[in-house]
Amino acid sequence: MSRALLVIDIQREYFDGALPITHPVGHLEQILSVMDFAADQKIPTAVIRHHQPAADSPIFRKNSDMWQLHPEVESRPRDILIDKQMPGSFTGTNLGDWLQQIGADTVTIAGYMTQMCCDTTARQAFHRGFKVEFLRDATGTLAVENEGGSVTGEQLHTATLVAQQMFISDVIDHQQWTDRCQA
Repeated sequence: MSRALLVIDIQREYFDGALPITHPVGHLEQILSVMDFAADQKIPTAVIRHHQPAADSPIFRKNSDMWQLHPEVESRPRDILIDKQMPGSFTGTNLGDWLQQIGADTVTIAGYMTQMCCDTTARQAFHRGFKVEFLRDATGTLAVENEGGSVTGEQLHTATLVAQQMFISDVIDHQQWTDRCQA
């Protein structure tokens, strides 16, 4: 098995901006832990960064302060930085080419938001024939209320994980992942 770690959208918008991630507790620490483990184990790592296509977007505006990677993620080793404009990390990017170049057959999903960019990227990877590992404690979200209803961050996170485990991904925590990588 040849895996790659995908670290999705760990940007300041989710800490200091309009969309503060609240669930699960410790999400950033777990993400940094898996990044450090991946670096130690020489697991290829793609850091993925989102921006909105509109130059005047109130969130994820390219080159704005809130668009920047979280400083802890920025300071860690990575093999590639991929910029995207859509929820799926494969859409309009070179992620698929990079994964092919490194010979990956498995992708590990960490990052934000569980139900949006992480979920979409996992589904895209599965559709492309990759095995997908979705890290339940190294992905995160927040409470959402809109015309469709309202859910807590915990409810949204859990519902997405349950749906992922049904057919798309192997949903595990970061410790299970590190144990699996060392086996």
